[in-house]
Amino acid sequence: MKTIDELLSAGVAGRRVFVRADLNVPLDGTTITDDGRIRAVLPTVKALAEAGARVVVASHLGRPKGAPDPAFSLAPAAARLGELLGADVAFAEDTVGESATATVAGLADGQVAVIENLRFNPGETSKDDAERAAFADRLAGLADVYVGDGFGAVHRKHASVFDLPRRLPHYAGHLIATEVGVLKKLTDEVQRPYVVALGGAKVSDKLAVIDQLLDKADRLLIGGGMAYTFLKAKGHEVGISLLQEDQIPAVTEYIERAEKSGVELVLPVDVLVSTEFPDLKTKAPAHPTTVAADAIPADQEGLDIGPETRKLYASKLADAATVFWNGPMGVFEHPDYAEGTKAVAQALLDAPGFTVVGGGDSAAAVRTLGFDETAFGHISTGGGASLEYLEGKTLPGLAALED
Repeated sequence: MKTIDELLSAGVAGRRVFVRADLNVPLDGTTITDDGRIRAVLPTVKALAEAGARVVVASHLGRPKGAPDPAFSLAPAAARLGELLGADVAFAEDTVGESATATVAGLADGQVAVIENLRFNPGETSKDDAERAAFADRLAGLADVYVGDGFGAVHRKHASVFDLPRRLPHYAGHLIATEVGVLKKLTDEVQRPYVVALGGAKVSDKLAVIDQLLDKADRLLIGGGMAYTFLKAKGHEVGISLLQEDQIPAVTEYIERAEKSGVELVLPVDVLVSTEFPDLKTKAPAHPTTVAADAIPADQEGLDIGPETRKLYASKLADAATVFWNGPMGVFEHPDYAEGTKAVAQALLDAPGFTVVGGGDSAAAVRTLGFDETAFGHISTGGGASLEYLEGKTLPGLAALED
């Protein structure tokens, strides 16, 4: 895989460089509530602009249905990118139409433009190869060189991720090069003890990665909504907690495999419960109670790991040489259910080894809960992409850059 360093060494002054970024930031109306993904692509965009390239930044945002939708416009992201760069950033109001063509044509050396949400064009996400290819052809007309730096999208076989780099000289940006290097430390170059903490809502989202990690990790710590399917598989009452009953056979098999292979699979010993889900808008006090994980009342819902589990998980992380964490331990968006996720994040900071926060809600939690991002070994920008890499899948966006 050729990297941006090789491109910069060859010289990019005056060349149109298409940067496939991941500017898929959360919005409250037009206000960005977390600009982490924009900041992640800054090193690549800055380096290209300072070298005199005419930089064309493209991304998706949300899930529009293949047509323009003001609610998913990249205009706020373009404005924030300009603020972070300290320079004007032009914005094209379409993807490959008159505005994009004119905006790119108007760039001078060292200037940056953002084109509108790629998913406003149905060709971006089409499963039809010809439709996707046609859109990629039009995108290719905007550039001379392609730089892939949207790690959060590399697991998608989309036109700008998979088809476009095959049409232009292509390179990996600083972010993707860093992400791939980190993931190799979690797969091929692991330092032990290797501890993985998995949370989040659905166990079905994590089964494939658990399958792989049972052959690689020394310990697996399970939290979040997915923990209740594990507890049910152990024969415990889980009340009205989130439960995927159809996954119990698979979870039971993994529990047995862990015992046979000597992998320590650690489940909550206590949880915070309530009769109702908390109000995440008003953050009104929820007044949860703490119960043993094997004694959840039938009319109660588990919403966070309890104090004894926090201590237990911290102790299991205390000697880790490598840690991967993906998924919150509870409903961290509400202060009454944030302590479990806080405890795991703090345990990562206290661990002596290399710590990786696996993107998605975990990365959001780190920022929301006020932790210093630079204190972690690495915070990934792509939760889904990270998990699929650890599952051993071929990621289309990385495969296209490796050609």
